[in-house]
Amino acid sequence: MAAGYRRWGKGAAAVAAVAVVGAGAASSGPAVVLNAPPSKSANTVVTAQAQAQATGSAAGAANVPQLTAAGGIYQWGTRGMQGLPAATTSGLSAVSAGGLFGLALKSGAVLAWGDNNFGESEVPADLSSGTAQIAAGWLHGLGLKNGKVYAWGNDWYGQTELPASVASGVTAISSSAVHSLALLRNGQVVSWGSRTDVPGFAESGVDAISAGGDHNLVLKAGAVLAWGSNTFGQTTVPAAAQSGVTAISAGYEHSLALKDGGVIAWGHDNYGQTDVPAAAKTGVVAIDAGWNHNLAIKADGSLVAWGNNSYSQATVPKPPVCGPVTGASAGYEFGLVITDRSVPCRH
Repeated sequence: MAAGYRRWGKGAAAVAAVAVVGAGAASSGPAVVLNAPPSKSANTVVTAQAQAQATGSAAGAANVPQLTAAGGIYQWGTRGMQGLPAATTSGLSAVSAGGLFGLALKSGAVLAWGDNNFGESEVPADLSSGTAQIAAGWLHGLGLKNGKVYAWGNDWYGQTELPASVASGVTAISSSAVHSLALLRNGQVVSWGSRTDVPGFAESGVDAISAGGDHNLVLKAGAVLAWGSNTFGQTTVPAAAQSGVTAISAGYEHSLALKDGGVIAWGHDNYGQTDVPAAAKTGVVAIDAGWNHNLAIKADGSLVAWGNNSYSQATVPKPPVCGPVTGASAGYEFGLVITDRSVPCRH
């Protein structure tokens, strides 16, 4: 659902914070998170510190680097909706796969397509320019502009009823099935929708956020902290993820973390979503957990997928997805990537 982003340039560019749905750092610190699918949290997070090391500047949704003009969307999986907007063929800086719809960010404008039974594809006019981050939930969407959160779509659980505290000073957003998170400039997390509780450890000093199905992850000084449902151990953070982590992403009932270029996974494993393949244990620069499958972008621009493959959502289509992949988001039963399809496949 959310997606990791990477900037390409001379010498294998570095991770450029994810600027979709749940993640984003203000020019001063927090990190980027991604979006989420149904009841899952799709938030790929790259901390401001990691981005600064990679790009030489502070991380921040406000300055997510623009990709090459050839950067367009490719979608696959049974739930990969048809009828992509013409504008999604080039110039994209972020994508976010939700339940049955998708969002993309282009030059500050939010693009949406797919199901619209609850108005989830009807983007507020204010987000036609200046938008810094996007996050697609199951049936609702979020946008971040000038530190203010916007929400639209399904509101059965109050997903679009925004608390006053997210009207300004927000640096990151993350959306899941029926709840969402925002990160304030002071490092405080705000939650609304079906889950509104925020533990004391998430009230200050948080660097990144990611909303899952009915659980949440935050990154604080390199350590992953979690709360919410733990039926399948999704909030029982393994020792390996308690230091040195640079990115987080919460799925429906599982969780991911990125450390030293390798993915760490825990929680529900009914579809192999926590069985990290060898290819995702080294060289990874961005991650995104979908409902029951995951995507990881590697430093060479290649994409790795694993987990539920009932509708081929965990099978990377080659061709045409040969890279470099500059953005990726895992949704319910589909995937989205930003890639230059003019680059020929070499294998």
